[in-house]
Amino acid sequence: MKKLVQHTASDLSASIVVLLIGLPLCLGIALGSGAPLFSGIIAGIVGGIVVGFFSKSQLSVTGPAAALTAVVVMGITSLGSYEAFLLAVVLAGFFQIVLGYFKAGVIAHYVPNSVIRGMLTAIGLILILKQIPHFLGYDVDFEGDERFFQNDQQNTFTEIPRALNAVNSTALLIGIFSLFILLIWQTKSIKKSKTLNLIPAPLMVVLIATVTNYYLTYTASSAKLETSHLVSLPIAKDLSDFISFFTLPNFSTIFNPSIWVIAFSIAIIASLETLLAVEAIDKLDPLKRITPTNRELKAQGMGNIISGLIGGLPIASVIVRSSVNVNAGAKSKNATIINGILLLLCVVFIPALLSKIPLSALAAVLIYTGFKLVSLKEIKLFYTKGWDQFMPYMATIVGIFLTDMLTGIVIGMLVSLFYLVRSNFRSAILVVRDNNNYLIRLRKDVSFLNKPIIKKHLQSFPDDSFVMVDATRADFIDKDIIEEINDFIETAPSRGIKVHIKKGNYQPMHLLFKQP
Repeated sequence: MKKLVQHTASDLSASIVVLLIGLPLCLGIALGSGAPLFSGIIAGIVGGIVVGFFSKSQLSVTGPAAALTAVVVMGITSLGSYEAFLLAVVLAGFFQIVLGYFKAGVIAHYVPNSVIRGMLTAIGLILILKQIPHFLGYDVDFEGDERFFQNDQQNTFTEIPRALNAVNSTALLIGIFSLFILLIWQTKSIKKSKTLNLIPAPLMVVLIATVTNYYLTYTASSAKLETSHLVSLPIAKDLSDFISFFTLPNFSTIFNPSIWVIAFSIAIIASLETLLAVEAIDKLDPLKRITPTNRELKAQGMGNIISGLIGGLPIASVIVRSSVNVNAGAKSKNATIINGILLLLCVVFIPALLSKIPLSALAAVLIYTGFKLVSLKEIKLFYTKGWDQFMPYMATIVGIFLTDMLTGIVIGMLVSLFYLVRSNFRSAILVVRDNNNYLIRLRKDVSFLNKPIIKKHLQSFPDDSFVMVDATRADFIDKDIIEEINDFIETAPSRGIKVHIKKGNYQPMHLLFKQP
């Protein structure tokens, strides 16, 4: 019972932090997608409550994903209406459930650890660099944009000098003080205080920042932050106005082939984003719990069906909010569910209060989270592991940073596959010499890629030598390799070379070798 109470306190604390961070991200992604602003909030609520209920992932947080922004923009534009796009979201949910029943979740287990770790480091770097402009009070690009090339015709690097030339002093001071609080909250003196330790540092940051700007506004100070530097939440005048924020899909467009193409695209991208995110968050989990990936696909499918039915954006498990959840001390999936409930209650009862939160304070929290994800110790560790680990790790970081998460993961996996093939290529054939006697040992899987190297060795043996080909340790030998060895067996007598083939027991492919 005591443990349950402790977990509830930790989960409640974490859910508040994720709420504060997730709110502008939900709004920002909706803005960047060209969808109604409230659709991002709906997606966040559904991701928390619905997916949180059906999912077995303990720490991942689901909501509108930056990776889906381009698909949403394309979908709304090509279908001609947001209502038609919502039907595609619903259908995408059904596709995801089917993928779950077909056990497509196993894909996540084939992503190398170096690529997963590279993904987390890349997200950390993106968080830091993307939030610097908001930290400085330059809020031109929308919150939650993870792309290198931005809508404002700038990129992650060029945006920073522009922000430095347009610094808002109040936003900067709030950001600096917010970072100071976050660092102070990690000191031993704060951790020893039972009272202060109950208050999440990001909550304290938001409270102080909001009160500070409220005071400046109340005193009519010229230093006050304008609304463009604050969270901008749609505010309903009454109940009917609030209900109008929700939108139903246009089911009459179900026979439009484009609907199905977009639905399938959403399902694939959202599923891959989710599988990669839960794999990464499981590695951040202090308790090292494993998420059932097929169950996660079904849960995400249910979430997209509900989100699409009531006017929300497509959803996926997202690394940024999930990382914040982990760093905030969440212990179970109750944090995600509570976050969804709190988000719903806040937009219903206190939207005006939430709209007074300075973006620079939230930027400070995200920058701090980014530094938590970027570990110089981990980079050094992967370097010491060798190039076969370090290069996929770095390729993933650079790929995600310069493109997007899915493209970066593909780049990282291709580099990892290159080193895997290279390693197998080098170790599959061993040649040993003893005077005029030679041993060729075929090991592991000998594919057609090894053909040049074995051809080179066979041609290099001198006349009147003895060559033994040991195939007993090979699990697989490509027929091209067997043909090369057979050709060598035929020509060997003309050079005075004696050949002996050492075959394994019960290996059908060994029957293809000719008798010397």
